[in-house]
Amino acid sequence: MKRIFYAIIAIVAMTSFVACDDTETYADQKDRERATINKFLQDSAITVISEKEFKDKGFKTDLSKNEYVLFESTGVYMQIVKEGCGEIMKSGETTTVLCRFDEYNLMTDSLQLTNRVPYFASIVDKMSVTRTGDMFTASFITGASVMASAYGSAAVPSGWLVPLAYVKIGRPEKEDDEKAEVNLIVPHSQGHAYATQSVYPCFYKLIYQKGI
Repeated sequence: MKRIFYAIIAIVAMTSFVACDDTETYADQKDRERATINKFLQDSAITVISEKEFKDKGFKTDLSKNEYVLFESTGVYMQIVKEGCGEIMKSGETTTVLCRFDEYNLMTDSLQLTNRVPYFASIVDKMSVTRTGDMFTASFITGASVMASAYGSAAVPSGWLVPLAYVKIGRPEKEDDEKAEVNLIVPHSQGHAYATQSVYPCFYKLIYQKGI
């Protein structure tokens, strides 16, 4: 298991850091990131809707139009693929949330990290989440996270918490019950430490469900 994790870390290290000119400023890096996100939006034929439009639609995104809502304050784009079963977390609640994910580095257009492969079938990234009003805080549970092992931190990317105000976190019990599923475009400021340091955006396919 450790060899696999070390291999993941090595791959992440190689793919995370984007070569740049020594004279490139942080502003230049952010401009490059914005250009990368815009290209991804265009190439993926994504229809961007505002938060007001999202609210007017009952906090849903139309998959037939490939809609993503842009949260202006964070720069995160979200598409709700499946709303999930159970209930949306309430203020004052703390719960364990299990996550399956694919992480793509948009700068290199490559799959950078995932726990959705047969080898990691027994490892579902587990995080403890607390909701206080409209604010969510979370940390990965040690020993139960590919993300924490790869990036050496229990900190959950802020972008991962954005959907929790809109999807239901439950455990499927009936045949037609579904796990919550979203697609996210996460800028460096809302990502993990490597993304923040190297100023690159990630695209995530995320599945959430309530832990035991």
